Amino acid sequence: MIITVFPGQGSQTPGFLGPWLALDGARDLLAQYSADSGVDLVAAGTEWDADRIRDTQIAQPLIVAAGLLSYHALVEASGATPAGVAGHSVGEIAALVAAGVLTDAEGMRLVGLRGRAMAEAAAAEQTGMSAILGGDRDAVLARLDELDLTPANHNGAGQIVAAGARGPLAELAAAPVAASRVIPLQVAGAFHTRYMAPAVETLRLAAADSEASDPSLTLWTNHDGSVVTNGRLALDLLVNQVASPVRWDLCMESFAEHGVTGIIELAPAGTLVGLAKRALRGVPTVAVKTPDDLAAAAALLTGEGA
Repeated sequence: MIITVFPGQGSQTPGFLGPWLALDGARDLLAQYSADSGVDLVAAGTEWDADRIRDTQIAQPLIVAAGLLSYHALVEASGATPAGVAGHSVGEIAALVAAGVLTDAEGMRLVGLRGRAMAEAAAAEQTGMSAILGGDRDAVLARLDELDLTPANHNGAGQIVAAGARGPLAELAAAPVAASRVIPLQVAGAFHTRYMAPAVETLRLAAADSEASDPSLTLWTNHDGSVVTNGRLALDLLVNQVASPVRWDLCMESFAEHGVTGIIELAPAGTLVGLAKRALRGVPTVAVKTPDDLAAAAALLTGEGA
């Protein structure tokens, strides 16, 4: 069972979309995605600097657009579709599109709204996020509870992302749990926490107007790692996830339970295959960072690279 996964963060360095524009139809597709999302994705992915593309209302549509562009290119190059899909954080929108729950236009419309709503919610209070690498899991969670911080991302492979007010995050960095490292993240706010509640309401109203078809591929949810077979439920879970922790650790456990034999991470790739190499040892992976990676991904998808 070969699946594709869509990142919620990745190597969206300045100019990273440039190589993709050489593909037939890519520029026209990105122009349409730009109109749907309200962001000039061609300029963002080829011309804008790191600070500008890190802005969440730019970063979110840019990441989803890159994921969908590379997904369509993979399907065209291989003549095949994956057996299943999953997305981390905002990558779930791309996964719902790939699974047929949403159209490309609906997905890009929602991610544009999501980015703007989350940026507005983040501006209301001084919050942030920090990655915690290593340390005893129970001790880490106890420390976060003590500091009133939320474990916003359970990424597996010994990685948890804490989110909340900047003061407690600074305390965590100053006195980390034994055998752990704390790395502050360059994000605008405490995503996937109670601080994002206003964004949930905005997105829920927008999603109410979206038609949600049942998924045509196996689709996992960040909510608890389970497989979702109802399109409306998948969309509701995606909306609620804005203010709820991402359980990517449970997604990877479910991948193993469902017999996943290969993972292809779409652009901007690197983060999720890195986690999979530690948590799902022996499962072949391909990170599609540029069009040059499509051949290896297509070979894995069609069984030629297994």
